[in-house]
Amino acid sequence: MLENSRVLRSKGLIRDLNRQRTCPLLLRVFCNQGRHHRVDEYSRNSLPTNELQVYTWKDATLKELMSLVKEVNPDARRKGTGFSFATVFPDQRRGGYIMKEIGVTTAGRKGPDDGVTLESKKFQIGDYIDVAIQTARMERRARPY
Repeated sequence: MLENSRVLRSKGLIRDLNRQRTCPLLLRVFCNQGRHHRVDEYSRNSLPTNELQVYTWKDATLKELMSLVKEVNPDARRKGTGFSFATVFPDQRRGGYIMKEIGVTTAGRKGPDDGVTLESKKFQIGDYIDVAIQTARMERRARPY
């Protein structure tokens, strides 16, 4: 189970960040319905087209990022919609990129990964965030009577 940011702070693994005095970073987020983008869709010359640019801090939580995605994606606002977050970063040994899942949140529900921060997952400025959105099904099947 992943530790949340309060536990990591209490252990001294994350320092408190003063958002009033610290300049935010540009976070490039790529959202996709149903699944993550393939890692080969990321290259120096080409990135997935559905980019969301957000200014935030390294202590931003996955719950905060979910809220930002929901602001621009009306379909993702439904209660029960799942958000799977992954970092995408350069592979220093082989070239190309590596994708690493960092947590899952659900709209309208509390979860163990809500408080996970970018910093706690070793996010570096310049890394990308890939979000797989699993839209909640609102329509119910008619019963075959």
